Amino acid sequence: MASRSEDRCEIAFFDLETTMPTRTCQDCTILEFGSILVCPRKLVELDSYFTLVQPADPSVISSLPDRRNGITRAALVDAPFFQDIADRVYDILHGRIWAGHNILEFDCPRIREAFAQIGRRAPEPKDTIDSLKFLRQRFGRRAGDMKMQSLATYFGLGDQPHRSLGDVRMNLEVLKCCAAVLFLESSLPDIFKKNSWVPSNANTRICSENTERVSNVVESSTARPYAFDMDPLRYEVMQELNQPDNAMVEIPMQKSVESSSPFAASGSSHGTMEFLQPDEVSIPFIHATLVPLYNGSPRIKLLHKDETLQLCCRHMELRFGIKGKYFDQAGRPRLNIICYALQNLCKVLDACDGIVQKDSGSSSEWKPAVIQKDRTYTVKLHIQHTTEIYQKEPCGAERRLVTKFDASELSTHLKPRTFIDAFFSLEPYDYQQSAGIRSVAKKLILLSN
Repeated sequence: MASRSEDRCEIAFFDLETTMPTRTCQDCTILEFGSILVCPRKLVELDSYFTLVQPADPSVISSLPDRRNGITRAALVDAPFFQDIADRVYDILHGRIWAGHNILEFDCPRIREAFAQIGRRAPEPKDTIDSLKFLRQRFGRRAGDMKMQSLATYFGLGDQPHRSLGDVRMNLEVLKCCAAVLFLESSLPDIFKKNSWVPSNANTRICSENTERVSNVVESSTARPYAFDMDPLRYEVMQELNQPDNAMVEIPMQKSVESSSPFAASGSSHGTMEFLQPDEVSIPFIHATLVPLYNGSPRIKLLHKDETLQLCCRHMELRFGIKGKYFDQAGRPRLNIICYALQNLCKVLDACDGIVQKDSGSSSEWKPAVIQKDRTYTVKLHIQHTTEIYQKEPCGAERRLVTKFDASELSTHLKPRTFIDAFFSLEPYDYQQSAGIRSVAKKLILLSN
C-alpha cells in the first residue's frame, strides 16, 4: 500500500479484531488490523493491507480462546508486534478520511491507545465516516440494530467474516447498497417514499448462522392494510422489556404463577435441563444473534452452540436480599437480590458482556453483569412474577415456597447469607442511555444453611 504524500484523497476503510474487555482491565488488545484504500469517485478498492498482531503481553495469548474465524493462539505467536507495523498503519491512516462501522466508539480509540502504548504519535484523520452512525441517521432502522451482519443479511451479502479485511470489504458493499436505495428514494420520492416498504409493524426476519439465508428481510407494505400506527404501542412495550435496574417489572400482588411457570410442563425435577452450569459453558461457542421480539422489533439474544444460553449456579450465597425501601421512579419495589459470584461464573458473564457490547454498537453507558467492589464479585438476579421459588427439604424433595407473589413475603425468605440454587436467563438491554445484560431468575431453590 504505497504512500501518497502529495494526494491523500483516498478513503481508508479499516477494522480491528481485538480481545474483549474484562472486569479487571477494560483495555482491548489489537489482534488484527485490516484496511482498504477506496477511490471516493468510483468507490473501487485501490489497495489493501492486513495482518495479525501479536500482543505485547504473552499472558494475553495464553488466555485467549481459539476463534472459529481463524484467529488462534498459534497464529498470533508468529505475528508481528504492533510496533513492527506501526509505520505501515500510520502511512495508511494519517491525513486520509477514515471510514468504518462503529469506528468512532471502538476502532479509533483503540488505534490511539496502541500508538500511545509504544510512545508514538497517533495518526490523525482528515475526516471520519462512521457508517453505523450515518446509516442510523439516514437509513433508519430497516435492518434492525444496523450491525454489519444485520445489514449484510438485509441486502443478501452473506455472513460477516469477523476478520478485519473481510469486514471492511463488506462494509463498503453495504454502503453501496444503502446509497443506491437512498438515491432511488430521493430521485423518485412519489414512487419510492422513504421507508415505504418498511411499515411500522413489519416483521424483520433474522437469519442465524445455521438457518437459510434470507435476502428479503421485510414484508411488503401492500401485504395488508394498516388501520393504525403501532409505533406508540411498540415504544411502550420496548420500554417495559428493556428496563434496566432503576425500572423493574411490576409484580402483580396476589396473582398465582402456577399456569405461567416456565417449569410447569416438565416439573421441577426436569425443569433444569436447559440450564448450563458455568463450567459446562465453552466460551468460544457463545455468540449473539438477533431475534424478533415484538411485531418484528429485533433484540439481541445470547446463544451457546446455537441454543439459548441460560445458567444454573449451585449453592450461591446471598449478599443482599430484597429490601422494601428501594423503589423505582413509578413507586414500585425493586425486586432483586445480590449473590456472590464465583470465578467460573464471572468468566462466563465477562465473555457475554464483551460479545454483546461489541455486537450491539451501542453508545449507551455499559453496566457490567458482574459487580466488583472491594475485591468482591457479585451478580444481581432480577425477580419477576414468573420466577418460581422452592425450599429444598432435608430429604432432598423440593417444596413450592411461594405460590402468590408478595414483595414483603419474599423479603422474609430471601435474606443475606441464605444459600440458593439459581436458574437464570441472560437478557441484554439498552434503555435510556444505559446498556448491559440482566440476569433474570427463572427458578430459585432455597437450601438449608
